[in-house]
Amino acid sequence: MSNQWSKKQEAWSARFNEPMSELVKRYTASVFFDKRLAQFDIQGSLAHATMLAEAKVISPQDLASIERGMAQIRQEMADGEFQWQLDLEDVHLNIERRLTEIVGDAGKRLHTGRSRNDQVATDIRLFLRHEVDRIQGLLRTMIKSLVDVADRHVDTVMPGFTHLQVAQPVTFGHHLLAYAEMFERDLERMQDCRKRINRLPLGAAALAGTTFPINRHRTAQLLGFDEPTRNSLDSVSDRDFAIEFCAAASLLMMHVSRLSEELILWMSPRFGFIDLPDRFCTGSSIMPQKKNPDVPELARGKTGRVYGHLSGLLTLMKGQPLAYNKDNQEDKEPLFDTVDTVVDTLTIFAEMIDGVRVKPDNMRRATLEGYATATDLADALVKKGMPFRDAHEAVARAVRYCDEHGLGLEQLTVEQLQEALHLGELGYGDELVNPELLGVLTLEGSLKARNHIGGTAPEQVKQAVAATRLRLKL
Repeated sequence: MSNQWSKKQEAWSARFNEPMSELVKRYTASVFFDKRLAQFDIQGSLAHATMLAEAKVISPQDLASIERGMAQIRQEMADGEFQWQLDLEDVHLNIERRLTEIVGDAGKRLHTGRSRNDQVATDIRLFLRHEVDRIQGLLRTMIKSLVDVADRHVDTVMPGFTHLQVAQPVTFGHHLLAYAEMFERDLERMQDCRKRINRLPLGAAALAGTTFPINRHRTAQLLGFDEPTRNSLDSVSDRDFAIEFCAAASLLMMHVSRLSEELILWMSPRFGFIDLPDRFCTGSSIMPQKKNPDVPELARGKTGRVYGHLSGLLTLMKGQPLAYNKDNQEDKEPLFDTVDTVVDTLTIFAEMIDGVRVKPDNMRRATLEGYATATDLADALVKKGMPFRDAHEAVARAVRYCDEHGLGLEQLTVEQLQEALHLGELGYGDELVNPELLGVLTLEGSLKARNHIGGTAPEQVKQAVAATRLRLKL
């Protein structure tokens, strides 16, 4: 009985006197989620086999057999004919067993000079490198959508807020470019993160390296890694690169969530600044008038999900001694889900932003309701020689006057503004107020005055749009 069991069970079963229980088998198996790494596992195995053949550890005939077998396995996977087996635990043993069935002993020799510990670490890095490259492309598309809409609204005035209260006029283009800046920093983080992903752990074997004459630099070259990792213990147990990616992804999703919150507010009738395309919204099962911004709401929720994966991975690693531990099997599902969430979110948002319908009249009306040019009036008084604190006090009185009389600052006459400022009480004459001063109270005057790098003047927004396009080759 034991001999029969040992012949057909796990690759490591010769050490044991009884088979694994079915419950433990299901509990410890990873094949039904790590099979996602199959193509990267094959890629890594082919490079490893090439290096072994060049080092004369395996024969050229073995290499040819391995390459032939892997090609067949890839075709079986493409055709949906590959049979995944729970008994074989993971993606690595499933592929190795099938390879051995196809090519015989050459398949058994493939594992020479490596362990599943350095093998899985390599697979995850290959997978994540591929996904980071894809996310970088999606970020560029997202930034392009923001820049394109900003370009169409370089002089569309809207209220800028602090504390969600009307503060100063800005342009809608300027506002969107703030998010373009955020996502460009996310792009930089992904580019930087990729550097630490792109180091090869293969060759570290189980934890101490191998006695075979391997050439890790050659394997790194074959797989497009910048260099091999430098310490075998760290190589098999390091998951910093995955945690760093999840941290960068969390920041990215935080920016998505901030944008989502504003889209939700702006779409509300209380704001009425924008409308989202119907294909990104849903209705209500009971209220026929409803158009709900489900996509930004769900993205706001999924941000918390990505945060949770970051926290989970940090917790997973915090108590592990060197080197590899079975705990690390739990790294893949949160990493995969983080990748999928970021990819899907960026794909959807890039299209949704490009289709936003802007309502400039509503934006302008909201800007006029909040005394948004009050700071401009204070600045103008300072330019006439008044200390800023006195100017601040005078304009605050003018705002109170407008509030009491139901007027906007831009509606005041020279005489009304003189009365509203109460300049005499501060020791100044009414001659400080003239028709020229009224010009700074218009929304266009306020925007135009902020004509410096990073400012909201339409001319600066145009230049910022052009600079972003040039910088990112959009």
